[in-house]
Amino acid sequence: MAELDKKEQQRLQELEAYAVLDTPPEASFDRLTKLVARICQVPIALVSLVDADRQWFKSSVGLGVCETDRDISFCTNAIQSTELFVVPDAHADSRFANNPLVTGEPHVRFYAGIPLISPNGYALGTLCAIDHVPRTLTKLQIEALKTLAEQVMVQLEVRHQLGEAETDIQPDYEV
Repeated sequence: MAELDKKEQQRLQELEAYAVLDTPPEASFDRLTKLVARICQVPIALVSLVDADRQWFKSSVGLGVCETDRDISFCTNAIQSTELFVVPDAHADSRFANNPLVTGEPHVRFYAGIPLISPNGYALGTLCAIDHVPRTLTKLQIEALKTLAEQVMVQLEVRHQLGEAETDIQPDYEV
């Protein structure tokens, strides 16, 4: 258990280093979630980042909130692996059947999330597709979701590198 706790602390430090939590919406991320919604034919698509207590949405289509509690999030389960995490029917899955996100708004029935893996190997969150009805994804939709998740990480890396560059060029004196 101590090893898991240590890895979780390192994951959280990595997420914090990206300095993306609680930042305003950005078109580059919004375009990707719109593509997910269209390609997967779902009403909800998210770029979700999982911190210590919540999952926060850097981008969302079809959801009117900017975060939910981590302890009820599907994404918390998804970041435990580097593979696609799918719940075809949340009502039929004992892990989620009584989850407030299933029994109430937004009435999740289907969830598919691809972990957003940093270059250091930490799952920072997910790119996910959510529907109000049970379903599966086609092979083509799965491939597209994986490719778009890679593009989310490219955008996060660009943001991160630009932030580091700005820090490096700040003068040590006042003008």
